[in-house]
Amino acid sequence: MKIFARFFLILLLGYTWSPVGGAQNPIVSIKTELGDITIEIYEKEAPITAANFLKYVDEGLFKGSTFYRVVTMKNQPDNDIKIAVIQGGMGFTEGSKTLPPIEHETTEKTGILHKDGVISMARLQPGTAASEFFICVHDQPDLDFGGKRNPDGQGFAAFGKVTSGMEVVRKIHSQPEERQMLVPRIKIFDIVRIE
Repeated sequence: MKIFARFFLILLLGYTWSPVGGAQNPIVSIKTELGDITIEIYEKEAPITAANFLKYVDEGLFKGSTFYRVVTMKNQPDNDIKIAVIQGGMGFTEGSKTLPPIEHETTEKTGILHKDGVISMARLQPGTAASEFFICVHDQPDLDFGGKRNPDGQGFAAFGKVTSGMEVVRKIHSQPEERQMLVPRIKIFDIVRIE
């Protein structure tokens, strides 16, 4: 009976301290003019990408940034592989300080797939991600390692997931745009840690 009790306790502790979805992960709030989006950051699974994003948060660098781009099924006529995301960051913030680009962490390494509500880093070539991020609207497997959206097949570096505020994400996704650029851009007042 003691062996069973110990085994049960180990299972219970293992479940409680599970890295993905566990209470020990940092939680941030993206405060926008359309409402707040709460995101859990998967620090253990994507240590490089998570640390980079949290450094921007902790240094207050996202203050006054924007969501500036939406990709919908209707506004990418030249793309064979279509996706749906909202993109934001410091790309249009005057006088913004950008930290050095980071090493690319693929979904093959992290196990964090581009599901509905997952946050990930925008990039050009692998190793160029810095301050720009996007949030998936619906599942986007072509953004994972081996996916077809990016010709290099390396996918994008996912590092967390929306835990509340997907209605805000979808509202941003439905705002007026011209050639994928929001008109007007949606203000991000700040991104702050709440846990």
